[in-house]
Amino acid sequence: MVMAIGPRHLLVGLACAASMLLTGCGQSNTYVAPPPPTVTVALPVQRTVTHYLEATGNSAAVNSANLVARVPGFVEAISYRDGDLVKKGAPLFTIEPEPYDLKLTQSQAAEASANASLTQARLEYQRQADLSKSGSNTKAALDNATAALANAEANVNQAKINTRLAAINVQYAHVTAPFDGSVTARKVSVGDYVGASGATVLATIVQIAPIYVTFNVSEQDVLTIRAEMRRRGLTPADLKKIAVEVGLQTDDGYPHKGTLDYASPTIDPSTGTLMARAELANADRVLLPGMFVRVRVPLETQANALLVPDAALGSDQSGRYLLVVNKDNVVEQRTVEVGQLDGASRVIVKGIGPQDKVVVNGLLRAIPGQKVDPKMAVAASGAK
Repeated sequence: MVMAIGPRHLLVGLACAASMLLTGCGQSNTYVAPPPPTVTVALPVQRTVTHYLEATGNSAAVNSANLVARVPGFVEAISYRDGDLVKKGAPLFTIEPEPYDLKLTQSQAAEASANASLTQARLEYQRQADLSKSGSNTKAALDNATAALANAEANVNQAKINTRLAAINVQYAHVTAPFDGSVTARKVSVGDYVGASGATVLATIVQIAPIYVTFNVSEQDVLTIRAEMRRRGLTPADLKKIAVEVGLQTDDGYPHKGTLDYASPTIDPSTGTLMARAELANADRVLLPGMFVRVRVPLETQANALLVPDAALGSDQSGRYLLVVNKDNVVEQRTVEVGQLDGASRVIVKGIGPQDKVVVNGLLRAIPGQKVDPKMAVAASGAK
């Protein structure tokens, strides 16, 4: 016998079934909070760091000079290849030397003749002086001999000057390197007539080993350097004892070493900066004049400095900050005072202690005031 089920009974049955599914067989419907997010934390790294004064600058040649034709004539020979590294005194250009060699020979002959005339004038003067003592000649004869002797001496002096000038012109006909350096491409060719209407530039020589690096430091940095010099007992004469490190744009770190060479005695009032200069050996000639470089000057050394990964730092209107997990696993935002970058790590001057757990990974999940599940890790120092 089949019992008919009316609409009312069907609705009641469906409601009961739905109620059992929602209540889980009689259990109450209770909200379960999700677990706190997991973040990675690390204690600050403690180690000795050196504080640096950092600046940007440019390299400059220690010496740079135009090679010019100081006597007129045709270029007879060019004794280098464009770009050659040459030593001081190396021959570079020869300007037809024969006319100047002949002029020197002529001047030397004139000097020899003047010396012969001087010898004759001295003998004549001595003869007239002896005759004057015995009263055998007139005073006029002695006066003439005296004047002739003076004139002969003057002629010898003039002849010596002419010989010296001729010798200098012979030297000018041979253009040599005034110092060790690299010679640029020549601006004249063999056979060109040079020096006709003044000094003709033949080429340029540039000394790049050693090399200068110039940079500007702020007034505050000047005070810091002077304080460090006083602490180390250094005087302005001891500038070369202050190390300077230089790096190019493509360098990793500061591989080029030198020493401070010069510091301007005054601060530029328009910029509030002081110009300083370092000298580097540049034996491998990697640095070229005019390059843009990074400069740092080692100052004081700090023991037990606190460092954290630079990527862990954030910034807002109040400055730089770190996210720190307290003893209750609640995230706190700490405003910090930062120091220099040391590799991938940043020195923290103020704001955290050595036992603070700094969030180094999962920063987006760490919300100030909320709990997290911290996992301890060792922060990489990033030192270089």
